[in-house]
Amino acid sequence: MVRMSAEERRESVVRAAMSEFAHRGYYGTSTEAIAKRVGVSQPYLFRLFPNKPAIFLAATHRCMEDTVKMFAEASEGLHGEEAVHAMASAYTQVIADEPERLLMQMQVYVAVAAAEAAGDHTFGEAVRREWMELWDTVSIPLEGYEDTTTFLAFGMLINTLVAMGFPPEHRVWTDVYPSARIKGPREK
Repeated sequence: MVRMSAEERRESVVRAAMSEFAHRGYYGTSTEAIAKRVGVSQPYLFRLFPNKPAIFLAATHRCMEDTVKMFAEASEGLHGEEAVHAMASAYTQVIADEPERLLMQMQVYVAVAAAEAAGDHTFGEAVRREWMELWDTVSIPLEGYEDTTTFLAFGMLINTLVAMGFPPEHRVWTDVYPSARIKGPREK
């Protein structure tokens, strides 16, 4: 059996943490569950990360980084409406293929609100920096503030509809532009 390096083990912890946090949120996820999913002890987990907030922040970073990369790749060489449809299509495909990424995004927003309500602004500041990178990545090919706002507003609508389980054929999808609609089983 090949041994993993510490960096490979960190990566496996981040991926496992994303899955655990996506389904149970920050407060509902134990470091024991993350360690168990990875197959390491809690003491080893804490050699890789100093504490649970650091694990959550690393998982948040990975989620946002993967989303930024997906938008950048989808819009490469495109502008305006072509970029809108390419990014919308790529995003809906990702959340269909990787629903945990969507759930992790939703948990991150809730965790920021909870931390801020408790007086901890450090986490929110870090997440807002990550989110601004997402904003900038989308904004460049869309060539304008209004287009970016509209695109991200539709994205949040899509997040909400998918998280609440509205099926692709439901009428709530009617006004979502076609490239951003979740595909039904026969449309894939």
